[in-house]
Amino acid sequence: EILIRQGVTIGDLHRLARDHDEGQPLNEAELKKELGNVIFSTIRWCDDLGYSPEECIELAKQAQVKYRQARS
Repeated sequence: EILIRQGVTIGDLHRLARDHDEGQPLNEAELKKELGNVIFSTIRWCDDLGYSPEECIELAKQAQVKYRQARS
């Protein structure tokens, strides 16, 4: 269910990007809302699964740093 819900949000972000590529002005309020949905929902899902959102964020941060270092 989490992946289905996340897919809907990603689809909404794709729609915004596609509309913008087709010449429509970027709806910044909608973009901010969808990015907020990604953040808020992910934190809620971590908690729903019994994971510490803080630990998940720290693990992701470490992975991002490692990835950035590997690319430099």
